[in-house]
Amino acid sequence: MEKDSLQQLWDVIGLRYKSHPWHGVEIGEDAPEIVTAFIEVVPTDTVKYEVDKKSGYLKVDRPQKFSNIIPSLYGFIPQTYCGNEIADFCMQHAQREGIVGDDDPLDICVLTERAIIHGDLLVQAVPIGGLRMIDGGEADDKIIAVLKGDDVYKNWKDIGDCSEAILNRLKHYFLTYKQGPDEIEPNCEITHVYGREEALEVIRRSRQDYRNKFGDISRKLSVAILEAINYGQSWQQAFKEHSH
Repeated sequence: MEKDSLQQLWDVIGLRYKSHPWHGVEIGEDAPEIVTAFIEVVPTDTVKYEVDKKSGYLKVDRPQKFSNIIPSLYGFIPQTYCGNEIADFCMQHAQREGIVGDDDPLDICVLTERAIIHGDLLVQAVPIGGLRMIDGGEADDKIIAVLKGDDVYKNWKDIGDCSEAILNRLKHYFLTYKQGPDEIEPNCEITHVYGREEALEVIRRSRQDYRNKFGDISRKLSVAILEAINYGQSWQQAFKEHSH
């Protein structure tokens, strides 16, 4: 099948089926400077949602047991993965050993002036920095970004533009969102708050981790479709010959 015909087939599939938000949504042509972000949780949520990796639908991860409220839109960057590249980068900067990736897509916090009242949506985000978080020995970076075109935050270019109050809210949420009132030692720690250039490198490495883990999914699916078509044509030909 020619390339144009295959693209037409993909276009038709796109009209019929919903894309998986992790694997089927493009990160964006301007990545890593501007990225697509899939939002799972918003500040008004009293339940923590996350995408079901198999189906792509949002599922309830857990009800928020305590008073923790996420202070921004929160989700992940499609077609990213936290594996060896992210783990090595974390160990290099944190000067630690034995850290691994968390096997999830790269998390992102998106700041906006506007009240967005539900998740399960895509936004365009401009990374300005990040939090280097280690959760139980796993690298669990949180990219900090602003909503593209936001009237209040659109002039923020680097983490230095972010107020200390907002950073403290983000840090407090992630350091305590898994911690019960009777737990003295938190499972999570934030070793660094880093700026835009380092955030862009984290995104680049997470994309490489994704390629290392999953390869070119579009190409794999295209090959699978072609094989199915060829199998169907061969079966039809065999059926005709048998009928004669």
